[in-house]
Amino acid sequence: MRILIDYRPALRHRTGVGLWVTRLVEALAERQGAEALEITVFSSSWKHRLRAALPARVNGVDRRVPVRLLNWLWHHAEWPAVESLASGTFDVVHSPSPLLIPARRAARLITIHDVDFLRHPERGAREIRRDYPVLARAHAHRADGVVVPSAHTGDEVARRLDIPRDRIVVCPNGAPDWPARTRPPATGHLLFVGTIAPRKNVDRLLTAYAQVRERRPDAPPLVLAGQSTPESRQTLARLTRPPLAGHVRHEGYVDEQHLRTLYDEAVLLVLPSLDEGFGIPALEAMTVGVPVIVAARGALPEVVGDAGLLVDPLDVSALAAAIERVLSDDRLRDRLSVEGRARARQFTWRASADALTGAYAQAIERRRARVGSGQG
Repeated sequence: MRILIDYRPALRHRTGVGLWVTRLVEALAERQGAEALEITVFSSSWKHRLRAALPARVNGVDRRVPVRLLNWLWHHAEWPAVESLASGTFDVVHSPSPLLIPARRAARLITIHDVDFLRHPERGAREIRRDYPVLARAHAHRADGVVVPSAHTGDEVARRLDIPRDRIVVCPNGAPDWPARTRPPATGHLLFVGTIAPRKNVDRLLTAYAQVRERRPDAPPLVLAGQSTPESRQTLARLTRPPLAGHVRHEGYVDEQHLRTLYDEAVLLVLPSLDEGFGIPALEAMTVGVPVIVAARGALPEVVGDAGLLVDPLDVSALAAAIERVLSDDRLRDRLSVEGRARARQFTWRASADALTGAYAQAIERRRARVGSGQG
């Protein structure tokens, strides 16, 4: 099976989609001994080059074509076919975004990590605002497979884009290969990890934290780790004013090494998102043994199961009460830490690669059937 995967999201910060595609390529590469897989990763950028440290026997194609130019040509002119850019032929071409990559004969798959681009298109980057809401439905219907990270996202895709369920494959994220911390921190901090964006619900988290500090002046500080957005100015401005000033700090984007340090020193992770297609920070925290409080919405209950506390993300008082409960109950923290580690072990990139190779095989058969029926 000759597979081409668009690797461009991994060229810069390996978070989010970039981390997802990096880990999946690594997991697929490990299967090459057991299966006849030939993996090629495709990259195009004017500024950023494909990193040399690809897994063994993974081919890299690096073209100096600006990302925005190529995306416009692919999305609006459906040209050029990726085979001409990669100088090869493929059985499967996999896009890590909701939009297809033009290909001559290969089965084509798209990836929909969440449906925020349909709910709130105004919040996306310019290219996402321009293309995704307009083109996603047509591309999803033409795709030979739609990859999603959770059953929740699969349900949303099926409902909003009217996609047959048998064309949707759930391919969860795997837990990171991090050791559990040996002991909880003596003091530590509360932690939020994610982009400072409206759907992450950081404003309500800050209000809940202020309530906690009012009742518990000795509460640990709160750390926000994640990139800011244009919509986050007012939210972050609150950190400079009472009652939050001096008690909340924004770290911005952090690399993996710094992120692991933040988890190691965290008393608990709070992730009150209004919606998540998966919820990678919850899985990362559980891997290390950090207790988690998450929103009872989106895919977070699916990821955390019974190994964390679930709260209504719109109920600030309930969120504050959950934080206080974890801070004040040593036995609860210990239980959540143990159960979280066990839960995280259920998520592996190997299982994700298994699901993906199965999806590729089904997509190839679906493509052949469509060509045979003249739907080509």
